[in-house]
Amino acid sequence: MTRSFEDWWKTVPGDLQAKSRKGDEGNKPLLNQVNYVLLHLHLAGKHDAKPSHDELKDWLHSGQVDVLRMAPKK
Repeated sequence: MTRSFEDWWKTVPGDLQAKSRKGDEGNKPLLNQVNYVLLHLHLAGKHDAKPSHDELKDWLHSGQVDVLRMAPKK
């Protein structure tokens, strides 16, 4: 069983959450923001805090995380 993005996000330190999503909290998370968190967790040696490959794939395929943000068509 894989965790949802929200379940994983609750385990991310608050300061890292704030830095990665600052000013964009009202939108769906972007892959770039997730990558920012993954990099900082990796650099801090917190490898056990990172999601699995299957979790990342599920978040993208289920739409929990967007690859890019598309502007609404006019």
